[in-house]
Amino acid sequence: MIYERNFLKKLTNKLPNIKFDLYGIDNKQPIWADNFINSISQSKIALNLSQGHNAKYYSSDRIAQLIGNGLLVFIDEKTKFGDFFNRDEIITYNNINDLSKKIEKYSNDDALRQKIAKKGRDKYFKFFNSSIVAEYIINKSLNINKKYFWENNKSYG
Repeated sequence: MIYERNFLKKLTNKLPNIKFDLYGIDNKQPIWADNFINSISQSKIALNLSQGHNAKYYSSDRIAQLIGNGLLVFIDEKTKFGDFFNRDEIITYNNINDLSKKIEKYSNDDALRQKIAKKGRDKYFKFFNSSIVAEYIINKSLNINKKYFWENNKSYG
């Protein structure tokens, strides 16, 4: 949690003109359930920042809520979510300077932000719904071979 807190402090200092809604740090209590949904419904963009160092394909289920509610999502390149999403569906960043530049860019371009967020939401709904994920788990568990969009294919959508 210390890494994330320091990262967010540096980020907010780099972007003094951007309004951040941060919970769970600096004595601001985390929010859950309806309070979380209400908060993200008032947001335009979201940073999907996980505790600790980013790992390939790891994210909490928070990403479903962020993308599913139409926010433009920023996620670290190290997660390799770029293997699932194109650059016009989510925004990946490689360091805090890259992230701050991208946040500033998309905060000032509502049309582009909305276009990318919609494409990300549409892709997520199409390929990451519970039926497809359950089928994938069952097929892998039973050694049933079936190709899925993310396997050996960079043009997913």
